[in-house]
Amino acid sequence: MDALLVLLAALALGGLVFLPWMRRRRAVQQTRQGLAVASDPMAGYGFVPLEELDVRLPGPDRELEDALDAVRRTHDWRPAAELLKSTGDDWERRWQRVQTLAGAAAFELAAGGPAQEGGRRTGGIWLRTWRSEAPKDPGGAETHAQFLVVQALRDPGSQDFRMILEEARTVCREAGLLAPGSPIPYVIELAVARGLHDRPADYEELWSEAARRAPHHMGAHLAALPYWSQKWHGSRTEAEAFAERSAADAPTGSLLPALPLFAVYEHLPEANMVRSLYQSAVIERAIEGAHFALREAPADHPMAPHVRHLLIWFLVRAERYAEAMEQLRLVDGHVGAVPWSYGRSPAAEYAAYRALAIAGWEQLGGTSTGFPQDRP
Repeated sequence: MDALLVLLAALALGGLVFLPWMRRRRAVQQTRQGLAVASDPMAGYGFVPLEELDVRLPGPDRELEDALDAVRRTHDWRPAAELLKSTGDDWERRWQRVQTLAGAAAFELAAGGPAQEGGRRTGGIWLRTWRSEAPKDPGGAETHAQFLVVQALRDPGSQDFRMILEEARTVCREAGLLAPGSPIPYVIELAVARGLHDRPADYEELWSEAARRAPHHMGAHLAALPYWSQKWHGSRTEAEAFAERSAADAPTGSLLPALPLFAVYEHLPEANMVRSLYQSAVIERAIEGAHFALREAPADHPMAPHVRHLLIWFLVRAERYAEAMEQLRLVDGHVGAVPWSYGRSPAAEYAAYRALAIAGWEQLGGTSTGFPQDRP
């Protein structure tokens, strides 16, 4: 009897230890197989090699890329200003471009070491010059405000965290006065208010101002969602309710039906490698909402790549490899989006999931032969 009990205990332990180990081993093998293919642009899939992935943008934007290259080459702010001026009131695209310009300034500061004037943090020289030479340019004020948010959130535990966010709020208010009809200053301030722990009533008022100017702005909803999440000032129920309500009220052609997928991602458990979790009814419904949104929205919607990148992450986890490969085809080359941007090496994390998708696709009988090579 004692020997039987020992055997049963060993079998139980094997189920707890050995089976998860086997799953991890299989995942590693798939990753290695896929990386060998994905890292070789001649492998037939036409994917971009790891070292050439662009971490600045979530998807292609030739005008933005040209402006970034010109700013980096000349240190002149005017290409950035002209870009935002030509963007006009295309609010989704303007939000995307302001974020990227601000990120470029923050990267320049980090790469060039600290730059301070009078104790205040500043960006690249072109951003400082832009603000001093064109103080009434709303594009410069918006980019400056977003730059300060990036600086603050990079180190939320720093002594300067609150001071930087207070300055960002001041610049947001200034930008709002320079362009009264623009939602962008209010969208930026949503992150500021979250970091400064604004009361729910005050946050609702700020959200109302943003929504009044652009009621179905996907970027605004993505900026607002974390406040109501469990990680910040709300709960999973509140965040999911906000996302579901926004999706239900979305007009035809909006990406908001994909918002519940972002709400689900915000509340995944830390240990979330169990396949059944990603095949649950809640996640399947959120995935289908994202698919629906992408089918109905314009193909060139500037926020569509954000949805596609998160969808890839979920589809690979759910072992829906054929669908993941289709999304990869549409965004490959650019990786500046959640969830990759949360990691230390966005390009490497994206490439690992791309590798898993390729390995899973080929295990199911897929090949590079006939795989579409066209890119958007």
